[in-house]
Amino acid sequence: MTPLLEAIGVTRTLPEGATLVRDVSLRFAAGEFVAVTGPSGSGKSSLLYLLGLLDRPSAGHVLLEGQDTASLPAPRMAALRLARLGFVFQFHFLLPEFSALDNVLIPIRRLGRLRDAAARDHAMALLDALGLAGAAGKLPEQLSGGMRQRVAIARALANDPALLLADEPTGNLDTANAAAVFDVFARLTAEEGRTVIVVTHDPDLAKRATRRVHLVDGRVVSDAAA
Repeated sequence: MTPLLEAIGVTRTLPEGATLVRDVSLRFAAGEFVAVTGPSGSGKSSLLYLLGLLDRPSAGHVLLEGQDTASLPAPRMAALRLARLGFVFQFHFLLPEFSALDNVLIPIRRLGRLRDAAARDHAMALLDALGLAGAAGKLPEQLSGGMRQRVAIARALANDPALLLADEPTGNLDTANAAAVFDVFARLTAEEGRTVIVVTHDPDLAKRATRRVHLVDGRVVSDAAA
């Protein structure tokens, strides 16, 4: 079976010569919950950006649903990200002047598959599923940190992505809210069959994943099921 996502011999070297990711080969199947761990500066975020088509490798290939993305033009790459991938970051990047509902509507409107009423229904359903129906009309500043991050997850899911990538999504949250975010990720994989790849520095949270990939100096040193 073709993996959902595959990295083949991926290396990322900056123009000034620093190598961030070194000859990484990984395969990810549908429904996996993968934690990427490693010390600071090990290349975790750099690898995630390559897997999420936010950056291009200096060598090697990244295949999404069997399609080699290495030579795709920038507009095609952007369209592929919008349609098939969702992103959650440490800083939620919600637009402060928009309500929670309107933040979730942004990618739906960009993709343009749904008319306005259907788009709003879909966005509300996502917020409701994450326990945020009562917060739909609130601005980000009116929400707690954990609520803002759940809105960001709803936004990442807005276009029904096959793959969700998260870069230190609990870095600014307390223990309880961090655990709640990982509960969401676990449910997305177990109940909806989505693939989630999350970079985390927290070993206790990493244990919640079904697979752990550990990096050191840009190389994969272990890759094991939980």
